[in-house]
Amino acid sequence: MDPGSRSTGIATSTMEAELSAIVTPVRVRVAGPGDRVAGLQPQLVVEPANELEVAKVLKFANDAGLAVIPRGGGTKLEWGNAPRRADVVLSTKRINNVVEHAWADLTVTVEAGCTILQLAETLGQRGQRLALDVLWPEEATVGGVLSTNDSGSRRLRFGSLRDLVIGMTLALPDGTLAKSGGKVVKNVAGYDLPKLATGAFGTLGVITRAVFRLHPAPRFGKSLSFQVQSPEQVQGLFSAVQNSKLAHTSLQVRVASDSRAEVDIVLEGTEAGVNAQEKQLLALVGAPYAPPFPAKIWIARTDLWSNPDTVGAIARISVLPAEISAAIQLIDRVAKSRAIRWRAVLQATGLGCLRIEGTPESQRGMFEELRAHLQRSGGSVVILRRPAGMGSLDAWGDAGDALPLMRAVKQQFDPKNTLNPGRFVGGI
Repeated sequence: MDPGSRSTGIATSTMEAELSAIVTPVRVRVAGPGDRVAGLQPQLVVEPANELEVAKVLKFANDAGLAVIPRGGGTKLEWGNAPRRADVVLSTKRINNVVEHAWADLTVTVEAGCTILQLAETLGQRGQRLALDVLWPEEATVGGVLSTNDSGSRRLRFGSLRDLVIGMTLALPDGTLAKSGGKVVKNVAGYDLPKLATGAFGTLGVITRAVFRLHPAPRFGKSLSFQVQSPEQVQGLFSAVQNSKLAHTSLQVRVASDSRAEVDIVLEGTEAGVNAQEKQLLALVGAPYAPPFPAKIWIARTDLWSNPDTVGAIARISVLPAEISAAIQLIDRVAKSRAIRWRAVLQATGLGCLRIEGTPESQRGMFEELRAHLQRSGGSVVILRRPAGMGSLDAWGDAGDALPLMRAVKQQFDPKNTLNPGRFVGGI
């Protein structure tokens, strides 16, 4: 067993017996090498079948001083800092039902273990969608997407994940099932648990179900790309499209150290409406950007994660929308000074992902330099994947004045540090 992976003196057999009494023996197993989390080897994997079992498992672990790692599809377990301890992996894979699709109200209630693809297929039967484009929808679960706050380019039109989730049930370490929000789009009563838990990386509680607002699925859509010559042209094209009357759904740029930038735009609606908007778009952008070609907008972020065996480090970055071109120039300048190859996808909202390839030392230095520059102007660099050799570089960076409040919230929800200890900002 790895040093630091065992945090208590409780025997694995005792833990297994106690958990089996809660979820039945067939839902508990000894953790194997495939269950490792950031190099730590847990002792057990438990798969509750419902919310009550999740709450009981958490209460047992909390009382016993065990560290619990919630896991959905396991697609983003490497994100954030490595946990300080890992005793029990709590899987939500069996809590995977679409509980209620209130199609007339444009809402859906879904359990945390449901995959995004499964949810999309259910909603599509009524011509509706959760307006969210996430990484690996075939495997990513509702709970995991909420916990990591993963969203893509549709955020520009439909808002962030925190805007789309309107209700949530959270299993807390003391065994409480806390519920907030409801099944209507306008809901202002009660504690805003959904916004608090979204993006908290499972450090406050285990999400067991969520309620989302929905949107009609478009009848027709078209994705177009324009090749641009410089970062300044990227900013100009973004500004022109954003200040127009186009009802575009997505707007992003794909840029790399060894190729020209390409701006992607998505238009959705009726076929006639989209065709009319396409004509307006071509007239708006003018000759420097024409002719357009089919876009690869939905796989752009996923492509950054390809070739996992190479020494590619990946970070989520944020900048002010007006400073996207400056950020591209900064990335390129820092990368050239450190002999690093890079690729990035930046959305018009100022959010994006950056992949860099080089030696571990040069990658670490680049992230540190970028973080120092971007944080001064209100931006951020959050490291999602790092190769071996980068050392203990913090994934999150400086939380500033918000850290004391965040620690107070963690103390309120999880005073014994049972859930994902150390994974979040400031070692929370």
